[in-house]
Amino acid sequence: MTSATEEELHAPGRPASPAVAERPARGTNAHWVDSLRRSDVTRLWTELHRIVCSHPLVRASHSAGLLVEGGERGNAYVDLTQELFVTLLSKARFQHYLETAMTDAEIECEISQIELTNLLTAELRKRHPESYRLARRISTIIQSSANFRRFDAGSGSVEDEPHRRLADRVYGLSEWPAAKARRNSQDLEQRIQMIPVHQRDTRMVGCTGDSQIIISNSDLEDLIISILEAADAPVDVRSLRSLVMSRLPVMDIYLVPLGGSDDEENGRIFEPVDGRENPEQGLLRRESEQEAVGYVDLFLRALHTSVRGKTKQYDRMLGVLWHCYLSPDHVTQLEAAARLGVSDSLVSDYRRRIEQELRALAFGEIEQARRFETSLRERVRALVLDGEEESVAV
Repeated sequence: MTSATEEELHAPGRPASPAVAERPARGTNAHWVDSLRRSDVTRLWTELHRIVCSHPLVRASHSAGLLVEGGERGNAYVDLTQELFVTLLSKARFQHYLETAMTDAEIECEISQIELTNLLTAELRKRHPESYRLARRISTIIQSSANFRRFDAGSGSVEDEPHRRLADRVYGLSEWPAAKARRNSQDLEQRIQMIPVHQRDTRMVGCTGDSQIIISNSDLEDLIISILEAADAPVDVRSLRSLVMSRLPVMDIYLVPLGGSDDEENGRIFEPVDGRENPEQGLLRRESEQEAVGYVDLFLRALHTSVRGKTKQYDRMLGVLWHCYLSPDHVTQLEAAARLGVSDSLVSDYRRRIEQELRALAFGEIEQARRFETSLRERVRALVLDGEEESVAV
């Protein structure tokens, strides 16, 4: 179990049906070490499925829509379990657990509290990068700055409630009295309307210089103070994050998965009275379409190279790209594997490669991404349908 080769991903690394992986009764002790020594992949997958089903962050992610769109809860948990299984396999964690002589309890703790949590937070960062980053910055500032203090810690000591989740804690200005009354959410939202939306700071930061500051830490702290002063009441961290980010120009735009609904974005576009295309717009549109076609060719060549030019594997990857991202059916990973006649381990691996190549593309604006998606959908639909017709003819 040292690498996730294609042969291993074809192997029966999980039960053929989710019913086989039913969650054991509460209190049942998992035997990780014994399963790893016996290379009992079915039992390992069952234990991973149990962890996924019982993890509180998984349930919260499903409620927030971060798991498979359009799928039932059971299928979403199955897909996430397979992602976790492939991640552990590709990182050689199973072998590491044996080599370091970890106990069953230590293995379960690491998988549940580290590996699965990292997998979920990575998905959150991918889908909502700016909101995720700002939420963490807001939490750090209100906990570290002397301008703020907690108002829900009993007699005034934070240690009175050490296990309260950060999002549920209540903070206010340090100068306020401890008996400061709170307000309902509607009153809070009305009070902060007087605060203008800040302009976006477009300076680039980060190790690769691909992230914008949006707002500096000093300005962000001033904004939090302004919102609390306007609210004139202590606010829980979850509501405070929402109020602060409502005064910031946050743009959480992501390209994966493709084929998402644009209804909400289109509803915010204001067309001029004369909506006809002028010559300049027509020229820019044609140039954008040609550039999108070039991106599609570059992307498909990268996929072809990732499977070392093998026709069979390339056709499978196109099938995964169509069913999991571009098809209007919005099927789950498990259903896509059944349609393609492969294991969902292989589908998971191909999805990882596809998303890696998507992230390698650099779009200057959202319209380029939309042109790319439209052109890619048409190209892949033709390739997949032609392949299916040839297979039927044979």
